[in-house]
Amino acid sequence: MISVSDVSMRYGSKVLFEDVTTTFSGGRRYGLTGPNGAGKSTFMKLLTGELPPQKGTVSRPAKLGVLRQDQFAFDHARVIDAVIMGNGRLWNALEEREFLYAKADMTEADGMRLGELEGIVGDEDGYTAESDAAILLQGLDIPDALHSRRMAELQGGQKVRVLLAQALFGNPDVLLLDEPTNGLDIETISWLENFLADYENIVLVVSHDRHFLDGVCTHVADVDRQKIKIFTGNYTFWYESSQLMARQLNDKNKKVEEKRQALLDFIARFSANASKSRQATARKKALEKLTIEEIEPSNRKYPGIIFTPQREVGNQILNVEKLSKSVDGRVLFDNVSFTVNKGDKIAFYSRDPLAITSFFDIITGETNADGGNYEWGTTVTTAYLPLENSKFFNENLSLIDWLRQWVPAYITDVDEPFLRGFLGKMLFSGDDVMKKTKVLSGGEKVRCMISRMMLQNPNCIILDQPTNHLDLESIQSFNESAVNFKGIVLLSSHDHTFMETVANRVIELTPNGVIDRLMEFDDYLEDKRVHQLREEMYVQMIDAK
Repeated sequence: MISVSDVSMRYGSKVLFEDVTTTFSGGRRYGLTGPNGAGKSTFMKLLTGELPPQKGTVSRPAKLGVLRQDQFAFDHARVIDAVIMGNGRLWNALEEREFLYAKADMTEADGMRLGELEGIVGDEDGYTAESDAAILLQGLDIPDALHSRRMAELQGGQKVRVLLAQALFGNPDVLLLDEPTNGLDIETISWLENFLADYENIVLVVSHDRHFLDGVCTHVADVDRQKIKIFTGNYTFWYESSQLMARQLNDKNKKVEEKRQALLDFIARFSANASKSRQATARKKALEKLTIEEIEPSNRKYPGIIFTPQREVGNQILNVEKLSKSVDGRVLFDNVSFTVNKGDKIAFYSRDPLAITSFFDIITGETNADGGNYEWGTTVTTAYLPLENSKFFNENLSLIDWLRQWVPAYITDVDEPFLRGFLGKMLFSGDDVMKKTKVLSGGEKVRCMISRMMLQNPNCIILDQPTNHLDLESIQSFNESAVNFKGIVLLSSHDHTFMETVANRVIELTPNGVIDRLMEFDDYLEDKRVHQLREEMYVQMIDAK
């Protein structure tokens, strides 16, 4: 158990927490949520002991597992040793034991100390430490051949996996994970979800991955209004219930009992849905005990992302024939052919993320293919959210002047209130619109790019990693906008929920053609025939070489 009692933290005039008292109980998995700047990272540092509270106390067990964000901190260590370092008591005992055994002249005191150290090693399962660490690494797709290498030899994504194994090692009483899915592919994230679903101790996780939060968390710890409140259920339940409560409060004409019954029906429906996955067992039990009084409306501000097509797409939308692209001798994709049809919302998938970015850049005219061709229909108006947007912000303009340069030619009446309207939808209000583009954060640049897209009135939107740099509120709004959009969507995202809820078709780009299926994203990932076909295509590519 972790207990936080009367904790307060402030930086200058900004108050993050004021007299926060809460408890995190065993057997529960908490998603730590809150708007940007609310203090999630600071609160995690309070829990780990990296920061002392300015007021109040934090009581924690001795055995903490923490996902470290510094990828270079363990570059000197072997991979297998970096994992074992996750159990500090065991690692210190192993190092001291090795030092004593290496002494030429061992004293009686050294012998006594060795006996104590062997007891610690036994208590901490140190005799199976390397095999236990190896199992974790294998589950996180770090092959045996890398276990004895130095951390400095690993790539960035591999280091993240090793640091994750370090946090998980030794079955800590409390597991604190800050953005654990960053740098992980879908298969590894699924492995981690299943691992945490069986984890019997306390888990606290900060993540922008809603699918991960939904699959793992039994409770939400929401950081807002200088307080931290615990809610039963996963992220989606917290979000939908808080939105429902907000609507209920605004609907003054409804009788109290009708509102109460609507909330009870919502809880029952969500509880029934939760029983479908084994991860949700504990959450389902908690939901069944939930009372309406525990539900509160959210205080968040959500952007208004609305794409309004100037016209409907015609029958000819996009035809792609035998497109190919290679980079430095590496085949990203080859022999890509398909036709986009009315009503399509397509999730693009690949083992190589660069393949999708290159494909989107080709069909939007940003770069050239090595071979093949594509043709857009004459009725199609596209709006593209690229993965890399730096070239759009080379000049140091105010946001008003920046957006003005992207106004389509057919819009003639462009004044400041008109432009403020589009920026205001993305939560740039008041003097914010006079902010210079050179000082924008990554998230603010993406919000500007979305304003630009809305201004273009597209009937086809192309989204390459649309959730990058955005907070959960913006991600949620963007996701709902793409679901409700009446036009064509071409999409690639690390956000599993975005892909699953938006797409009705999946196209996988490979170095040996495409796999094209009219189905939802989850069904595609679970389809055994797709798995078999993918492996056959990659084998054919290798044989051809």
